[in-house]
Amino acid sequence: MTGKLIIISAPSGSGKSTIAKYLLSQLPVLEFSVSATTRSMRPGEQHGREYYFIAADEFKTRVEKGEFIEYEEVYPGVFYGTLVEEVKRIWAKGHCVVFDVDVVGGQNLKEMFGEDALLMFIKLPDFETLEKRLRSRSTETPGQLETRLEKARL
Repeated sequence: MTGKLIIISAPSGSGKSTIAKYLLSQLPVLEFSVSATTRSMRPGEQHGREYYFIAADEFKTRVEKGEFIEYEEVYPGVFYGTLVEEVKRIWAKGHCVVFDVDVVGGQNLKEMFGEDALLMFIKLPDFETLEKRLRSRSTETPGQLETRLEKARL
């Protein structure tokens, strides 16, 4: 694989999606890498736009086949990852790939792509701001919310 990548990384609720959307609106050479996930689709989401929504069994099979650049089990039984074919699709157009990923995913991508990747970490002013944002958006179960908050504390 060849090409450039911009990795926007931070805990959920930090504003990385807002930053990614702004960059994408300003620079036509950038294109968003749609991640795959095993979580359920939320209201307003569309397969192939926010995520590729796939079953856990299919996700695991694709991991075994080496179809993911990186992946992570974010919650028990809930996986997120970057498909090799998604990055190749963007590079085939001559575009630079933009990632909106959590901290672990960002670190993994930077390690893999080295000098070809720009990693930006978004830092919140404090943990209380992050907790307030996550609780107010109400997109996770209470258990998932606590897992996200615990990971953010690390």
